[in-house]
Amino acid sequence: MTDSLLFAPLSQLEQRDAFVHRHLGPNADEIARMCAALGVADVDALIEQTVPADIRLESPLPLAAAMPEHEALAKLKSIAAFNVIKKSMIGMGYYGTHTPAVILRNVLENPGWYTAYTPYQAEIAQGRLEALLNYQQMVTDLTGLELANASLLDEATAAAEAMTMARRVSKSTSNVYFVDEACFPQTIDVVRTRAHFFGYELVFGKAEEAGTHEVFGALLQYPNARGEVMDLSAAIAALKAQGAIVALASDLMALVLLKSPGAMGADIALGSAQRFGVPMGFGGPHAAFFATREAYVRSMPGRIIGVSRDARGKTALRMALQTREQHIRREKANSNICTSQVLLANMSGFYAVYHGPQGLRTIAARIHRLSALLAAGLRDAGLELSTAAFFDTLEVELGARAASVIEAAAAAGYNLRQVSATRLGLSVDETTTRDDIAAVLACFGVSSPIEALDARVSASGGALPAALLRTDAILSHPVFNTHHTEHEMLRYLKKLQNRDLALDHSMIALGSCTMKLNATSEMIPVSWPEFANLHPFVPREQAAGHLEMIEGLAHYLRAITGFPAICMQPNSGAQGEYAGLVAIARYHASRGDAQRKICLIPRSAHGTNPATAQMCGMQVVVVDCDDNGNVDVEDLRRKAEKHAAELAALMITYPSTHGVFEESIRELCAIVHAHGGQVYMDGANLNAQVGLSSPARIGADVSHMNLHKTFCIPHGGGGPGMGPIGLAAHLAPFMADHVVQPTGDADRPNRGQGAVAAAPFGSASILPISWMYITMMGGDGLKRATEVAILNANFLAQRLHEHYPVLYTGKQGRVAHECILDIRPIKAATGVSEVDIAKRLMDYGFHAPTMSFPVPGTIMVEPTESEDLAELERFVGAMIAIRNEIHEIENGNWPADDNPLKNAPHTQADFLGDWSRPYTRAQAAFPLPWVAENKFWPSVNRVDDVHGDRKLFCGCVPMSDYEA
Repeated sequence: MTDSLLFAPLSQLEQRDAFVHRHLGPNADEIARMCAALGVADVDALIEQTVPADIRLESPLPLAAAMPEHEALAKLKSIAAFNVIKKSMIGMGYYGTHTPAVILRNVLENPGWYTAYTPYQAEIAQGRLEALLNYQQMVTDLTGLELANASLLDEATAAAEAMTMARRVSKSTSNVYFVDEACFPQTIDVVRTRAHFFGYELVFGKAEEAGTHEVFGALLQYPNARGEVMDLSAAIAALKAQGAIVALASDLMALVLLKSPGAMGADIALGSAQRFGVPMGFGGPHAAFFATREAYVRSMPGRIIGVSRDARGKTALRMALQTREQHIRREKANSNICTSQVLLANMSGFYAVYHGPQGLRTIAARIHRLSALLAAGLRDAGLELSTAAFFDTLEVELGARAASVIEAAAAAGYNLRQVSATRLGLSVDETTTRDDIAAVLACFGVSSPIEALDARVSASGGALPAALLRTDAILSHPVFNTHHTEHEMLRYLKKLQNRDLALDHSMIALGSCTMKLNATSEMIPVSWPEFANLHPFVPREQAAGHLEMIEGLAHYLRAITGFPAICMQPNSGAQGEYAGLVAIARYHASRGDAQRKICLIPRSAHGTNPATAQMCGMQVVVVDCDDNGNVDVEDLRRKAEKHAAELAALMITYPSTHGVFEESIRELCAIVHAHGGQVYMDGANLNAQVGLSSPARIGADVSHMNLHKTFCIPHGGGGPGMGPIGLAAHLAPFMADHVVQPTGDADRPNRGQGAVAAAPFGSASILPISWMYITMMGGDGLKRATEVAILNANFLAQRLHEHYPVLYTGKQGRVAHECILDIRPIKAATGVSEVDIAKRLMDYGFHAPTMSFPVPGTIMVEPTESEDLAELERFVGAMIAIRNEIHEIENGNWPADDNPLKNAPHTQADFLGDWSRPYTRAQAAFPLPWVAENKFWPSVNRVDDVHGDRKLFCGCVPMSDYEA
């Protein structure tokens, strides 16, 4: 038989849209079968029934056609080549580091680590939880405090969180917060933004004089931005004597050698863990560390990993004190942070595990030795240094010579920090060599032999005061003293990975979380040196490649959202929410409407929405939903009219958090606009809009985009994320800028607006993921992805509705890209809850859908467009089998308290002893035939949440506890 492809046109053989078909799960035949099951002729007919006609786009997305993977990679590589990589001595919280190859390959580049979800389901996340516990132990050891969280977004926002935490716990009646003038300027910028909207007054001064001010808290830096190391104990004591809470921004590598913040009396320690093996990446993502005293644990922002036990009494880890989180406490939450930097925290923790305490001391001592050699050489030349005591950073006064030295250093391949017209800063890091020191000294006209300098500095012991040297042991737990050969480390990483269920095993059907394919071709550029090794504050001309890629992505996002302006700074979805509301608040203030502080939020909204509103100084007014889950139009109208003079904004998610395309969305926007308010659209569900509608088309004024949801940046076990915002033209002048490195040209209208994150472009090193995704999909491919996401969700709803009622549907009985299954009738009849179903799904090899959000007693399912029909049917089969198991309880064949659901999940330990349960071992572990083909064994039985909170313990436990 003649192969028809031999007669096909070349355009067909080139397969320009091949990636589109690799990203989408169902093929054409499967799509046809699913449409038939739904009773529609094709996907177009389904979309007509699902998406309101008045919000649909009138023309295709103005984007280029799909590009094959190899071409997209080649194009991005050519763009990356415009970046000029010089050795950075800029410092300011960003330093060169060596990522151990075993961690690079087996964690950062491993889908077993980067495609996992936040560890809410602890029984199938014990590996990540242990890694995060290691990270917390590392932070508590180095900071000298009792408790650390599992990371925040970056150092500057961590400092802002410390300020608001200080206000929560301080007994002082003052409204003033002290900031060390020697903090990093980007940190001051973010703290200033946050303080303004909380209504706090900031006062700046020298750290040693902080105690002379009456304040509710203070932020000091150690070592400070000048590199100076000083004992802050007296200043901290003076502040605490008046009831102030003291936060110390610090450097983990310096703390390997230096007296800890805890030993100085600080209440909070914070900073960046970047230099523990995470590339600079033009600003992020990097894990911020945050530690405090145990007495303040319930006021601490961020997630905390704690030790508990499972149903067999075995040590088990979990996320502790979850009632602190914003999804429960809403506007009373400690923070709006829902995305931490788990993947990067894990990398930093593993860096400490791999090197161990002695290895870290050696690295830190070498960094300090090289900086001391640099100082000695400069002093030999008669140059004036700003401080005698430093760890890795110094400043030198050069007068008129400063410009020529900067130029000479750049020509030699080094970037120095220009502090002022006459003063330069230099920071040494792990990647600096003795040859680098000699080369940099030569730029100053210094030719002192390194060997001679070393002999002199070695005899003096360096530039750290003896009274500030660390005397206590660090990292004494066995985990930091065991895995120092590569094969030991490799096996440890693999052991932890085996305890975690990620997308490399099965679908993760989490509603509102969009756990879709994170394609390898999208991930590859993250590790390219051109993107990974760039300091965020390099001269703009050296970052031409990164800036071109970012502008290219901004162009894509403008086309997709319909907004003329894009701000790339927010480094999580929650930060995007904050940046959007800040822009709205600034806009109102510019018009003399500073009294507009009422924020309308539907009852169904994400918990981050009300938490964000209160962070912007707004008062939340809740809008009711009707019996169909839609926003109650008349209730919104009444409240908009009542608060017309003070109305600032409506925060709304679309499609709704209930998984429905609400027909009244444009009317809701019009009502708010008619009363002087602005519309903020939460972009969590943008995956159901792309190519079909857009936030601007619907009527929003600003919207954030969760790049880790809609645009394929992986969840990383709970971060990183990116949440850029799109803004209408009238709001564009009020989006975030950056004090160190402005985000645009001098004539940009947002020039001088305060920052919301530490780096100008947030977590810039992961932006290539979304650039690659959109480039390889093209406009038509993106639209097709949205259509298939809606198709898959409706197919699941159709297959499951006879077994689990679908709580909300649209006007024609369709759901959007997710659906809510109502478990409440089952619980009322049998006692089986949504939690029991979630745990039982683990025995079938699946991660649970989203539980009890946005409606208690329900589960929300989102299959995404990347799952094929076979995987959807496996999930359906598991859910139906579980429903049949519930029938066995209803019929009295299994006791209500002793059945596969109540005892789930089942581990290998359950099979080692006698079996006396009323169901078989096979029913427990292999409930359907295909489960055995790819069995995932949870490593612990059901975790006791209450025990873990009552006996809070958030550090590493003895290794024997894990082996018990």
